[in-house]
Amino acid sequence: MVLAALGVVKVATAEQIRQLMCPGTASAQTVRNGCLDLGRDGLVESLGSASRTNAAGNLVSEKLWNLSGPGLEAAAAVLDRPVREMGGTARGAARSGAKHALKVTDTLAAFLQTPPEPTRPVPRKQSQPATTALPSAPAGNDPAPFPAAAQERPHGLGQISSWATEVVLPVSGTLTTPGKNSPRADAVLTAPEAGVPVMFVEVDNGTESPLALAHKAHRYREFFRRTVKPPSPSPNPHAQTGNSVPMWETLYGPLGREGYPPLAIVFTRQVGPAAMNNRINNVMRLAEEYWAGQYCEFATSYGSDERDGYTDYTDAVPILVTTLDRLREHGPLGPVWFRFGHPTWQALTDALDNPDDERAFRLRQRRRDQLRKQQREQKERQRERERREVREQWAAQEAAAEVAREPDPVCQECHGPLESSPFEDDPREEEAPPADGVHCAGCRIQMAQPTGRFGRVIRRLVNGDE
Repeated sequence: MVLAALGVVKVATAEQIRQLMCPGTASAQTVRNGCLDLGRDGLVESLGSASRTNAAGNLVSEKLWNLSGPGLEAAAAVLDRPVREMGGTARGAARSGAKHALKVTDTLAAFLQTPPEPTRPVPRKQSQPATTALPSAPAGNDPAPFPAAAQERPHGLGQISSWATEVVLPVSGTLTTPGKNSPRADAVLTAPEAGVPVMFVEVDNGTESPLALAHKAHRYREFFRRTVKPPSPSPNPHAQTGNSVPMWETLYGPLGREGYPPLAIVFTRQVGPAAMNNRINNVMRLAEEYWAGQYCEFATSYGSDERDGYTDYTDAVPILVTTLDRLREHGPLGPVWFRFGHPTWQALTDALDNPDDERAFRLRQRRRDQLRKQQREQKERQRERERREVREQWAAQEAAAEVAREPDPVCQECHGPLESSPFEDDPREEEAPPADGVHCAGCRIQMAQPTGRFGRVIRRLVNGDE
């Protein structure tokens, strides 16, 4: 555990290593004994000390532990990392008190929130009753109340192997020989299993100006903008590998969402609420061009005066800020994050989301299109109802007119139509006697012809009947 912790944070006190790896132990003496054993094997060393104020308000001094050269190789084996990715041994930082490095270690402990599981004693390589007994612990050792396993902690994020510190991010050059103005991340978290493929962490002790912090966002964006040729899956060096890809993506993999990886700034200096808000607001204002994105506006439909749009975060750095006290109290998954551009403190998932991006705009646009479609369908149904009502009214009027219409007069003799059709000429009308209102033209002709035997003879002669 000591090798894994120091392999990541490089320098730490025994109490910090306890918080990182085994907070369920009764005190930091367990870790201190482990460091002594590793020191005898030449894997760790203590070249400096750090001062802090304990729970009683007294200033105490604690040893700083760091890896030696062989210890760095041993830690690489424990973490299953190449030695070339382990960085240095932090001897210089240990000699100078490592104030910034200790705050980075505190930040990682607040992120991890390692559960305080009970532990069993580990046999010492060399019996030293004086150093293992709790009453004889050196000054500055603040034993935690026992049992620590009863203490509840918020949920953490990742594990010690998910972290790396002092990570070079080359704007130009290579990872081993980075170009000028390349940022060096205080810590990098890679926890894809927790929905955070990569997060870059900057720890602010209050020693830098807001302008310097804002400039870090500029350097990060320059690194995120850098593109390289993608690794070729083919052993042929002349094989086509397609378009260039962001360098950070070749190192940490895709995010699964739009934009760059998040940059988290953790403020560790304890100041009043007003002072902290002023510092956050100043950094947010000075770094606006790096996190704000670009707003794109469109008409919601053709010929419409209604406008809507979205913010394009393709070239924007998501900047999240919090304080060390908030992280310790609520954990990294609690509502401890303030995302520049968001209205309030949020949980990590909400802080990483972009509620005003193109995805949200497309969703609103689909809803608008669906609403317009429903309105068109409703209008079409209304028009169809109106047309149906008009047809029904016309049919009802026709039926009523048909009922009210008097029947056509018929001839009393043949019971046929009394009058011929107004659209066809009936030649019999010219030969027939004048209309009498009760007989048709044919019947009037027959009735006007002679009757009796003589008349029938004359009629046969006239008609040519034999």
